[in-house]
Amino acid sequence: MYILIDDQKIVIKKANSIVKRFFGLMGKTDFNYGLLFKHTNSIHTFFMKENIDIIGFNKNNEVIFKALNIPKNKIIKINNKIKNTSVLELPSNTSKKVKIGDKLTFVSE
Repeated sequence: MYILIDDQKIVIKKANSIVKRFFGLMGKTDFNYGLLFKHTNSIHTFFMKENIDIIGFNKNNEVIFKALNIPKNKIIKINNKIKNTSVLELPSNTSKKVKIGDKLTFVSE
């Protein structure tokens, strides 16, 4: 699966197990993909090696939250119901042109 942001194709991996959800991008360096957390409304950046971008979106894939270049040791909470919210972690500064209200399109390969 991938998403196009600013004509850049970014591969998206799913954090679809307890282990993947817990570890996320912890300890990763020079990653060029995003990580999707379905049905969550918060993430943390503890033990991260690099800053990341965060996009929160609702069940209609509409962006409801965006934060750029988030450093390590932060907790990010999106004010929305867990069952209706998902979070996308991306490499730092890849989502500069994404705006609140934009609709994300995920493409299966």
